[in-house]
Amino acid sequence: MQQPRAIVIGAGIGGLATAIRLAVQGWDVQVFEASDMPGGKIAEWRSKGFRFDMGPSLFTLPQLVDELFALAGENPADHFRYRQLPVVTRYFFPDGTNLPAWKDPKDFANEVAQQTLEPAAHVHAHLRQAEKVYDITNHVFLERSLHKLSTYLRWPTLKSLFRFPQIDAFRTLHAANKAAFRDPRLVQLFDRYATYNGSDPYQSPATLNVISHLEHNMGAWFPEGGMFAIAQSLHALAERLGVKFAFNAPVERILVEQSKALGVKVNGVDHAAQVVVSNADIVPTFRKLLPDIAPPEKTLNQPRSSSALIFYWGMNRTFPELDTHNIFFASDYHAEFQAIWQEKTLADDLTVYIYISSKAEAADAPEGGENWFVMVNAPANIGQPWDLLIAKAKTAILQKLSTSLGVELEQHIVTSSVLDPRSIEQRTSSYQGALYGSSSNNKFAAFLRHPNFSSKIKGLYFVGGSVHPGGGIPLCLLSAKITGDIIGRVK
Repeated sequence: MQQPRAIVIGAGIGGLATAIRLAVQGWDVQVFEASDMPGGKIAEWRSKGFRFDMGPSLFTLPQLVDELFALAGENPADHFRYRQLPVVTRYFFPDGTNLPAWKDPKDFANEVAQQTLEPAAHVHAHLRQAEKVYDITNHVFLERSLHKLSTYLRWPTLKSLFRFPQIDAFRTLHAANKAAFRDPRLVQLFDRYATYNGSDPYQSPATLNVISHLEHNMGAWFPEGGMFAIAQSLHALAERLGVKFAFNAPVERILVEQSKALGVKVNGVDHAAQVVVSNADIVPTFRKLLPDIAPPEKTLNQPRSSSALIFYWGMNRTFPELDTHNIFFASDYHAEFQAIWQEKTLADDLTVYIYISSKAEAADAPEGGENWFVMVNAPANIGQPWDLLIAKAKTAILQKLSTSLGVELEQHIVTSSVLDPRSIEQRTSSYQGALYGSSSNNKFAAFLRHPNFSSKIKGLYFVGGSVHPGGGIPLCLLSAKITGDIIGRVK
């Protein structure tokens, strides 16, 4: 009997994971990718001996990657290795406070108590609440479809629904954090978790405090070879399973006849399949690849998540006071988010994130140097004067960091590049350059994302950061699990 054929559009992390899961199920899988490499937003850039991860920079829940190797009958450690970072993030506040978030929650809480007005007990209580939210939501809202009746007929789902008030969905993240902490520095630290899915702590639900559980209770990790190694290892695993990849092969159209997906058109050639899975952003999937299908306008028109402005700077010296992940906070966090979400621009004083993979992987920079990934949160692209905003932001960032570190930074930059919302949209087809699809600035956001399947077109499925359960590496991997499970049940 001939193998059933599945086509995956896009080799982002969700597409790679879905291809692996379908291959394990026995599908003949073909992946078409518009760019010249796997990974989607997980990409890399090399210049003058420096290697930069260009996209996602924080690695949590590594077991979700391990699971894919185990499904294929392989030992994950033979192909993909990682280690826990001793410091999750080092925080720099405008008043000069330098606060390392140690990997052990007790050490972190004690550090907080020593350096701020916040008792360690408050940190422990907050992280226990975050763990509770994770326990309620994980196996229901993150690992199963919210759009299938069968999900709600399971006892674990019913138990979670009974506990729904405990996930704190009716307060904003900022309101919850302000109630939990007396020191504004701790409020700001925990408010930043809204940015992990491109949202605003002053609008998004306190449920997002669950993200702090992933970092502080479960740990931050670093993959050997950097973040791009995640995509490389999964691409290699998929190929070992027989998945075929075509790069520089943008899909032009999803073929549909009589409400059934029949395959895709690439370079004018039709490719037949029983199942089509789109790992592309849900907006261009409907607008460009399904032009004859009535799109779900209400879903597509939800407010986009934030985007990012990223500078990649090769530095000709080292900075021992910095760690792998670093945050330099703005003095007025509310004004920064007001600028992004209400004014659709960048504030004058910016919170700056610096990721230096060479701290964990020395080969990522020449000896005596460091590779700086310098990012600020930015609004989605709606035609802002980005060249002016980029120039202004670069000046502000250099001034802020130079003052904090006590050195004139610009003279130490020996190679540089920049990624802004326009180029993010161009490179990854993420609508408006939004990094996470729609924002979570709504207490019902989890239920408003597009399902992992089409209710109108048989054989058409969706995966990735713009559909359920959301963006970021862990959620994209969970999206692939949900999509793979749905396809497996109807095969």
